[in-house]
Amino acid sequence: VQLQASGGGLVQTGGSLRLSCAASGRTFSTYAMGWFRQAPGKEREFVAHISWSGGSTDYADSVKGRFTISRDSGKNTVYLQMSSLKPEDTAVYYCAANRISGGTKRNNYTYWGQGTQVTVSS
Repeated sequence: VQLQASGGGLVQTGGSLRLSCAASGRTFSTYAMGWFRQAPGKEREFVAHISWSGGSTDYADSVKGRFTISRDSGKNTVYLQMSSLKPEDTAVYYCAANRISGGTKRNNYTYWGQGTQVTVSS
């Protein structure tokens, strides 16, 4: 599986962005998907997860109520809608995939995209 993340950019505090992660391959619907982020000098951290069926989602406490993860299996794409953005959301955002199960831990994921930069100005 190859993943291509896009949609990052510069936005003001309180603004919104939608990240996309396009996946190659015909078995996308069997993969759990996750979003992680890494700020300068910090470890990569979990942001959101969606199950292979789309029926289950998880979020980091820091983004609950502001971010929404979704998937469109017809387009082999997972999205991260980000609203009410804060300067502390500034990071490189990575999408990740794993067959059947994913979760909140980085090591659970086999495939990673290249990352897209999100910068939130104050």
